[in-house]
Amino acid sequence: MTLAVVLAAAATVAVPVLAGASGPAPAGMAAQPGDLIDVRLGDLHPTQPAIGFDEVYYKLDRYRAGKDEQAGGINQRFDDWCEANGQGAAGAAGPASRLADPASFTCEVPVGQETPETIAAMKTVVLGPGDVPYLTDGHHSLTELLESPDGGPDAHVRVRVEADLSDLAPADFWTRMSENHWVWLRDADNQEITPDRLPARLGLGSMGDDRYRGLVYFTRDIGYEQVADADGGSPEFLEFYWATWLRRSYDLADYDLTDPESYLDLVEHASKDMTKLHDGDEVVDGRTAGELGRMAKWNDGKSPEKGEFGDLGTPMSDPKPGKLAYALDFKAQLP
Repeated sequence: MTLAVVLAAAATVAVPVLAGASGPAPAGMAAQPGDLIDVRLGDLHPTQPAIGFDEVYYKLDRYRAGKDEQAGGINQRFDDWCEANGQGAAGAAGPASRLADPASFTCEVPVGQETPETIAAMKTVVLGPGDVPYLTDGHHSLTELLESPDGGPDAHVRVRVEADLSDLAPADFWTRMSENHWVWLRDADNQEITPDRLPARLGLGSMGDDRYRGLVYFTRDIGYEQVADADGGSPEFLEFYWATWLRRSYDLADYDLTDPESYLDLVEHASKDMTKLHDGDEVVDGRTAGELGRMAKWNDGKSPEKGEFGDLGTPMSDPKPGKLAYALDFKAQLP
């Protein structure tokens, strides 16, 4: 795997060679699969029309709550940026540290000393016509960084190139994207769309809210877990397959998604239904439960008060609130 750095945006735009480093990127270089390139968050084009807002709300509330620092740690947003940049966890960050200024904090793994494990955690892009970077993984994570007050569309991060299809005509490009399962053409209501209806940029203001996709996030490591496919990562759009499946059995109007008890009850029922499947059972579109990480034992065999499900329900008053508490706290403060 090469660590060559190329420019994903127009060659006339001067950006750092690596996020956090100085100097312009070399122009005119062709990207190869595995190359790490520096991108501006605002220049990334989604390959899905919707995300689960509740997952993003969890992180945004955690970023602003300050409980990580109160516990003697580093704010989660710096861990998330370092991981996305191929540098593991955050090493040090202070009150003046900002995501838009990577020189203001450090990561555990210095640039140039990345490992296969840290590179595998990076988000991926396919370069399309005009060298446009199309994000194929990480829509939620990078939206969280973009929506953070000290991030924004001008913040930079590195991504890993999955393929360079910039020489293809638009129609051929989207055909190849579909063949490789690098695009999800269903909107927030699970209705089919065409590529021209994909949003032009990341962000809560431009992407739809698929509430079933948000639900699936909270069932992770309770009813399903992310598993490696033949390429070493999780199947593309894994959570959207589960969201499509849950739509058949659950009407979200029957639950109050602003109430912790009601939402937790929904997560429990949905995740238990996942574990009742057999590995060979089809979930949707030929994908089986085994391929999509269905867990053999609900909550990994632990009681409801323990494990991932027990952590999920921890209230906001706790020094370490659960993901659901953070998400609902953020949602309660929205206009």
